[in-house]
Amino acid sequence: MEKLEFKITIDASREKVWDVLWGEDTYPVWTAPFSEGSKVETDWQEGSKILFLDASDRGMVSRVKENRPNEYMGIEHLGYYDKGNEVYDTPEVKSWAGSTENYTLLTVDGKTELTVDNDTSPDHKEMFEKIWPKALDIVKELAEN
Repeated sequence: MEKLEFKITIDASREKVWDVLWGEDTYPVWTAPFSEGSKVETDWQEGSKILFLDASDRGMVSRVKENRPNEYMGIEHLGYYDKGNEVYDTPEVKSWAGSTENYTLLTVDGKTELTVDNDTSPDHKEMFEKIWPKALDIVKELAEN
């Protein structure tokens, strides 16, 4: 696994950016570049299960590893979700299980610096390098307007 890092400065408070990232109405908007019709099922509490789903009810099973509101969200990916079935033991899942995705928000010169780092396999690196900047531009637009 390789760790990728993406950073953007947003002219909004950390609270506003946090609300955009994890808000029920805004989450599907900024994650659309990953999968149109995406949604998430969780309460975002530390230790809670997360289902990251696409429009066909497939996606990932993850958990909130750490949640420090308006500052840091750490997510650990555990398995694959397929229309009600959680899959943890296939060779593909085992190749990325335990990978992380982390969101750090800092105040810099009155603005919010959002850094996202995530573990990825070589197979997904190019995709993430294209999609993350698009997604973060949407977070910026939503938070600044």
